[in-house]
This record gives sequence, C-alpha cells and structure tokens, in this order.
Amino acid sequence: MNLRRAAAILAWFLLALIAVSTLSPIAMRPHIGTWVHVERFGAYGLVGFLFAAAYPQRIALVLGLVFGAAVGFELLQMLSADRHARVGDLAVKMAGAACGAGAAWCAARHGRQLLAAK
Repeated sequence: MNLRRAAAILAWFLLALIAVSTLSPIAMRPHIGTWVHVERFGAYGLVGFLFAAAYPQRIALVLGLVFGAAVGFELLQMLSADRHARVGDLAVKMAGAACGAGAAWCAARHGRQLLAAK
C-alpha cells in the first residue's frame, strides 16, 4: 500500500469519526481536554492534511470537500436539541482544514527540494 492510499483511507475514516463526534449527543462527545477550539482546529487540520496528501493535484476539491463537510455537520447540529451551530466554531474548523491542507501542499511541493539539498 502506498502513502497516498493510506492517507486516503485515514482521511475518510477520520471524516467519519468527526461526523459521529459532531452529531452525537453532547454527553457522548469525546473530549481530549478543556480547549475545544484546539480540538476542532486539530481534527480538521489533520483531515485537511490527510486529504491533501492523498489527492495532491486536487487541492481546491479537497478544500471544498472539507469545508462543505464542516458546514454540513455544523448545520446538522441544529436538528439536535442538545447541540448548537455557531459561526465561531465553523471558522475554527475551516481555519484548521485550510492550515492542514496548506501544510500538505507545501510539504509535497517543497519536500523533495529540502531533501535534495541535504
């Protein structure tokens, strides 16, 4: 299995895990710490990184997919009585996704040059 295929499998798995975490009742939501914005930024940053690593020639599509998922999950929270959608939460998720995808794009574009310079 090559690296892109592994990244794609992990990215889709993580996106499904984010969906379950986002749409489950608040009592069932996993918590890593007390800074929920760091959790959100990190989760979407990792999923953005993995999708961009899996599909490096389709960065715009990757960003559209991850941004669309973030918007969709945030709007679906309004259907639950104990969850709420917030623009601030969405902004943190989108910033994380953009940073993760940008990091993967930079690594793919400049990683070979840095390794060759050594």
